[in-house]
Amino acid sequence: MKTVYFDCFSGISGDMILGALVDAGLDVAILEKELAKLNLADFELTVNKVMKKGITGTKVDVEIKGEQITRHLKDIVELIDRSGLEADVKNISKKIFMNLAAAEAKVHNTEIEKVHFHEIGAVDSIVDIIGTVIGLKELGIEAVYASRVHTGSGFTDSQHGRIPVPAPATMELLRDVPVYTLGIESELTTPTGAAVLKSLAAGFGRMPSMKVESVGYGAGTRDFKELPNLLRVFIGDVRLEKYENEEMVLVETNLDDMNPEFFDYVSDRLFDEGALDVFITPIIMKKSRPGSIINVLCQSDKIDTLLDILFTETTTLGVRLHHVERKKLAREIISVDSRFGPVKVKIGRTIGEERRIKNITPEYEDCRRVAEENKIPLKEVFDEVKHTAERKLLEGEF
Repeated sequence: MKTVYFDCFSGISGDMILGALVDAGLDVAILEKELAKLNLADFELTVNKVMKKGITGTKVDVEIKGEQITRHLKDIVELIDRSGLEADVKNISKKIFMNLAAAEAKVHNTEIEKVHFHEIGAVDSIVDIIGTVIGLKELGIEAVYASRVHTGSGFTDSQHGRIPVPAPATMELLRDVPVYTLGIESELTTPTGAAVLKSLAAGFGRMPSMKVESVGYGAGTRDFKELPNLLRVFIGDVRLEKYENEEMVLVETNLDDMNPEFFDYVSDRLFDEGALDVFITPIIMKKSRPGSIINVLCQSDKIDTLLDILFTETTTLGVRLHHVERKKLAREIISVDSRFGPVKVKIGRTIGEERRIKNITPEYEDCRRVAEENKIPLKEVFDEVKHTAERKLLEGEF
């Protein structure tokens, strides 16, 4: 599967995406021919090679000929619908603008239809977004992945005045996306760049195993002393994944001087605050003392909260952090109408075209409730609900 991986070590913006795609092999003449189908006011693409910290990248600028106008979402949708672009390019482009509008509406506490696209509604941003969709199609891209997103920090100027970085709309778009900053006081990731990632990326984190065919560097406008202001893209073949992939953190600490009665309370607190798993392993420590390792599996944004619990509720003076990769089945909960009434069942499937079912597990608490209410063995309830779920899934009911 032909895949592009966005390496956002210096953030991401619309012009950087276009530059990186051109640098990776997108034909500028084809891009211009497709963009002409928008029938926008006169504009011209200028493409130049530039150096950033000794690395050559491509800078794409949109030169505007004429006066800029403010647009609403419906204006942009109409512009796209009236164009001669292919249907899939239209649909994906409208999806990106819809996500932008939703973020702006939430930040400004208004309705999507009332959002004024100021900078985003300008011709250059329209060209950046739709040009990106055109570029991905022309390059034959079937899947998009991205690294953690470097956002920058400090403040930037907007139509609404001076606002913090990341801009509120950018941060709204990057909810549930892993982000970080190295303290560079500049807007590294723009709402346009964030909207493209949020709308198109199938996952964020490490680069998938890929046979790289081309690499491109898209240049931003500014220069930083800390790092090259470039967006790097890798394009290549990725085998279809069967399992969902996540970057996780495993926190562990050794204890030999804590009351073992406290472990249950500590585990409950960790689970309540977002730990995905907590397990305790008996060990022999120095001076042959019996001890335990508390292991906590979590997402990176939960580390500080969970560390606070470990340092407050246990006797540990330090912990170890291991960054690990977790592969998992896609999960869904269905409600099965059994002879005992509705019972929840967890389904585990592979991803991709097959979506093959690997696990069918009735929810323990539901089965326990049924067993207690009907005075029958728990295993009888579990087995019957599982068989019912298997039959219904085979019949295509779910």
